[in-house]
Amino acid sequence: MAASTFEVAGPAGSRPAESGDRSTGLWTFVGVVVASLRGPLALAALYAPHIVADASASAGLATAAAAVVFLVPLAVWLGYSRQLQTSGGLFAFVEAAAGRRVALVQGGLWVFSYVLYLLSTTAEIARDVLPAAVPGSARHAGLVQALVPLALVAVAAAGRRTTLGALALVGFGQLGLAALLAGIAVTHLGAPASSFSAGAATGPLATASAQTSLLYVCGSLPLFLGGELRRPAATTRRGLGIGYALSAVVVVAAVFPMAALPGVTRAGLPGVDLAAQFTSAPVWSSIGVGVAVSIAGVMLVEYVALTRLLHHLAGWSLRGGTIAVGVVVLASAPLTLAFPELYDQLLKPSLIALWISQLIVFAVYPRFARSHGTAPAAAWGLGLAASAFALYGMWATLGHDLG
Repeated sequence: MAASTFEVAGPAGSRPAESGDRSTGLWTFVGVVVASLRGPLALAALYAPHIVADASASAGLATAAAAVVFLVPLAVWLGYSRQLQTSGGLFAFVEAAAGRRVALVQGGLWVFSYVLYLLSTTAEIARDVLPAAVPGSARHAGLVQALVPLALVAVAAAGRRTTLGALALVGFGQLGLAALLAGIAVTHLGAPASSFSAGAATGPLATASAQTSLLYVCGSLPLFLGGELRRPAATTRRGLGIGYALSAVVVVAAVFPMAALPGVTRAGLPGVDLAAQFTSAPVWSSIGVGVAVSIAGVMLVEYVALTRLLHHLAGWSLRGGTIAVGVVVLASAPLTLAFPELYDQLLKPSLIALWISQLIVFAVYPRFARSHGTAPAAAWGLGLAASAFALYGMWATLGHDLG
């Protein structure tokens, strides 16, 4: 698709017009949503099992409760998106609710957060995930760290439809592999009903549920595609709802049987370790490589969202934004090679900035919602509950190693 479709209309400094190309359909958007939610395969095989390890006797209850808790911030995003569907995403929401100055603060924090994430996450793929999935790959970590940024830029530069199609493929592929992992877990570990009871101690169970819910926060990234959706208001609501529901179901289905084998939750890559015990190498290696692709998929959604915000905020064409972000991504490769500790050092400031940016979105929601006809009690209730969610995310980031 020609980049000129997204060029600014009007004098310099004016708000960029939306492209008018609203060809992205529901199921492509659903696939992007699935890919954005940290990737359900990465959640099911890596992050969620680690977080519920201290409450593994109630692994099903913890992951199911987390899915319910996350409905609060999801409801706020959906509340905004009923009225606004633009390439500005969260920035446009805050601007409509509290004005441009507040929105610029929110947008600056959001950009800072995701640029740091893009700079550092290739190290997680190369040094933590692939070595556990592909024996012997650790000696090629440097090559992987160089190839992942190149692959991201190549897919992003291939054009809008190719990029979104690739993301949809990644999203639905993850659902298939996460469902396969769930089938392996249920077949060999059974379906322990006790996993959905409060068998674990109250404190660890509450912590596991709350921290697992935080894993879905990148689900706001697809909102930056609002200007490209066919029937944008309906597609946004349905796409976010369907994508989140599918992801939450497969995560719960894959994790709850682990209550029968609690030791696996403390493995380096729990889902791969579980599959390696009961299946052949091609199967568990596919799941492990899928986790790596899952993490890279989130990075690509972040890349796409950054280009849309640049279009909305600065009036850049999508091609110009893709090139600019690509330069930053490619520049990160030698940095992470030279300084392998960067991932650990950048993760915490990235997450803190992300939670503050989300807190702003949630805190100003009551003002936006009341101006669009939402009952004050409902608007304030959602805004306060979602703000508490973001504040907990900040506290957890400062006080715990979320991995």
